[in-house]
Amino acid sequence: MTTNSESTAPPTANSTANVCLVVLAAGKGTRMNSELPKVLCPVVDRPMIHFVLDAADKAGIQKKIAVVGYEADLVRKELQSRDDDSLTFAEQTEQLGTGHAVQMCLDQLADHDGLTLVIAGDSPLIQPSSLIKLIEHFQATQPALLLGTLTKDDPTGLGRIVRNDSGQFTGIVEHKDATDAQREIREVNMSTYLFNNADLLDSLSKLSNDNAQGEYYLTDCARLLHEAGRPVEALPVLQDCESLSINNPEELQLVDQTMRAMGYA
Repeated sequence: MTTNSESTAPPTANSTANVCLVVLAAGKGTRMNSELPKVLCPVVDRPMIHFVLDAADKAGIQKKIAVVGYEADLVRKELQSRDDDSLTFAEQTEQLGTGHAVQMCLDQLADHDGLTLVIAGDSPLIQPSSLIKLIEHFQATQPALLLGTLTKDDPTGLGRIVRNDSGQFTGIVEHKDATDAQREIREVNMSTYLFNNADLLDSLSKLSNDNAQGEYYLTDCARLLHEAGRPVEALPVLQDCESLSINNPEELQLVDQTMRAMGYA
């Protein structure tokens, strides 16, 4: 397992030069029992989003967009302290889903010729080595979308990666919608998406909010691309530590303890 104190193998030449990172950082985090935006809740004595951006920097990603929303000015002010000219902002004034959040970046992505990586700002344990492996695999296989996944002993509550008999990706099914057989699947979606930017823009234009929540989901881009015959792959390259999510104070404490044990402090 890579720790924060270990050196990360440098990316191969130009492997990350054409990658734009979109960090989803607009949510309030209503279960965090804090007035702070979720991504500013501290872990290892720093707002958690810094660790996501640190990982991107270590992976050599040079263009970054943070999607802000709840208390947007607070998040902007905090991130401007990084003094990073490669970081820009998009604002999601209404939180209408992950797909909608990325749609807020359309102006900035319109002329981007390369790959777009979308990850959540509340994933401080994302590892630079995992990002590099995803990017290098993408460049070797050239899909429309590559999902970073992992195999989890207890996948309860998480979206399952469905494959056909040949092992090819066919879809993501949410836990609540899964059949008994699908719930036995241990490979799960971890909201780590690497798109060919042109395919991302095309699928974003076709998103619908025709669902119970009335929201636009980024996972639907995977379905739309697959249905259009565009290649979608899933690579179980993420490490166990990257499965830890932060949705409440107890999970925040667990992640803090894990990061300290890994050498982040």
